[in-house]
Amino acid sequence: MINAPKTALVRQPKKKTLGALMLHYPIRTVDGRTLLPAGTALTRRALEALIAGRGGRAGKSRLLLRHANIQRDMLELVHSPHYDVIFSNSLKAAAVMLGLATVRTSDLVLDCFDYLDQYDRYTYCHLLRVFALSALIARELLPDDQIWKKFISMGPTHDIGKVCLPLPLLKKCGPITHEERKLLDHHAAAGYVLLSVFYGDPAHPAAIVARDHHERRDATGKPRGIQLASFMVETAIVCDIYDALITPRSYRPEPYDNRSAIEEITRIAAAGSIGWKPLRSLVAFNRISKPAQKDVIVSTVQRGTPPAQNYYGVYED
Repeated sequence: MINAPKTALVRQPKKKTLGALMLHYPIRTVDGRTLLPAGTALTRRALEALIAGRGGRAGKSRLLLRHANIQRDMLELVHSPHYDVIFSNSLKAAAVMLGLATVRTSDLVLDCFDYLDQYDRYTYCHLLRVFALSALIARELLPDDQIWKKFISMGPTHDIGKVCLPLPLLKKCGPITHEERKLLDHHAAAGYVLLSVFYGDPAHPAAIVARDHHERRDATGKPRGIQLASFMVETAIVCDIYDALITPRSYRPEPYDNRSAIEEITRIAAAGSIGWKPLRSLVAFNRISKPAQKDVIVSTVQRGTPPAQNYYGVYED
């Protein structure tokens, strides 16, 4: 099981170090400007040079929930099926929403949200749902208010690198090619670069979560294959997987039912890929009685039935 660190939310892996992440595709902003070309070694020096080349200026800071319809949309989403149960404790839900109302983000991030809201509504809503759920779970697991505020400072940006991907690929139904899979995986590195530039800091929590949210504890993830050791990232991972399962996707029209979704995440935890603490908290919030996460026993018995039509992991070639 994972213990939330007391003084830091992000820790570097100790057992496995790799070379620089290589970009297989260019990184572009929503207005089409290339930040880094394909073939770039994504070192801290390269990122600092990129930031300095833009004058060392990050975007202006603005309140996230004051922008466009984000507050209205987030409130609607946390009252949608499954989330209405998770957020049914009105006092806890209100406390989280008050905290989220203080989150500031770069106006360059908000430009990406405007783009996604217009062209990829699924990713836009996915980002908001995962952010709200992550904040709720972290509120239970991080009793220190200042550490929790640092956690939510990452904003709803773990998948923001998808603004660099072709829209037809994001919305493709049916199997994909291996090359398309590589391009989809590119969104983690793309998000890391974008957020490093937007905030003027490669170590910003949002940039780290964007880069590492497909990594795993047992080093079986992507893109670097590191042994993940970050409470912040792991909480986002559990929420990311859960939301992806319980919502319809282009490659899987029918979502997982709630039981099957939690059982799938349990299978991943039992394999040693993610920790149990965020999962126990997710299970606790799914129960009407809302027990403390430390008292939750997660069953490993598989009783659910995943949807039959699912092209995830199925390739054309």
